[in-house]
Amino acid sequence: MTRICIIPARMASSRFPGKPLAKLLGMSLIEHVFHRARLCPDLDRVVVATCDREIFDVITAAGGEAVMTADTHERCTDRTEEAIRNLGLELADDDLVLMLQGDEIMVSPEMLSDMVAQFNKTGADVINLISRLYTPDDHADPNTVKAVSAPDGRLLYMSRAAIPSTARADNVPVYQQTGIIAFKSAFLKRYSALPQTPLEKIESCDMMRVIEHGLPIYGVQTETETIGVDTETDRGRAEQRLMADATTARYMKVPQ
Repeated sequence: MTRICIIPARMASSRFPGKPLAKLLGMSLIEHVFHRARLCPDLDRVVVATCDREIFDVITAAGGEAVMTADTHERCTDRTEEAIRNLGLELADDDLVLMLQGDEIMVSPEMLSDMVAQFNKTGADVINLISRLYTPDDHADPNTVKAVSAPDGRLLYMSRAAIPSTARADNVPVYQQTGIIAFKSAFLKRYSALPQTPLEKIESCDMMRVIEHGLPIYGVQTETETIGVDTETDRGRAEQRLMADATTARYMKVPQ
């Protein structure tokens, strides 16, 4: 089975323009994510997919692989599907395409290995890593996509609103969607051919397209706190986490 990781990234982020090239500890965000993914022994190939020549040049200068895609994509999943086509890959239907969003700064090789293992174990068409939220501020943050699931792990809804409600119970487990999603190759093609859906647009969440078309998507829970970099405040918090994280020292000299 081929296992390829695609990291979609673009400069025109609505909340943080130029985000992929923002510096954290002197290295661009997209380089951090690329290097961290490449440390995973369970991936055969890691490629950054972008519509911006600046990102392409930064990754290739760092010794990585990048592929250009169209600048018309609204969803990173559609960019990922085009990247597979542009790379000329002839994947089997059950081959793994692991999409890793380019702002998942605290992704670890172990996290990606767990996703590969869960993909192999479940046989699901698509699985999405969801991580625990620990503070009311994070639960209320509209930049964070919250995820609720059924007892069997099937994801029921994802929203930028504060779901599930904590008004009538204490210690309600709250999870956020992460940008770490594993697809069977055939399902990724199927996803990209589906029309966009109303709630996908309202929530600005790719995987709502799956749910609204009545297709199953399963959440893989992690208690590890992840950080998406959506604002300048997030960047400062991420730098502190990077300095304390053992993975960082595996690909760069950490400032003291």
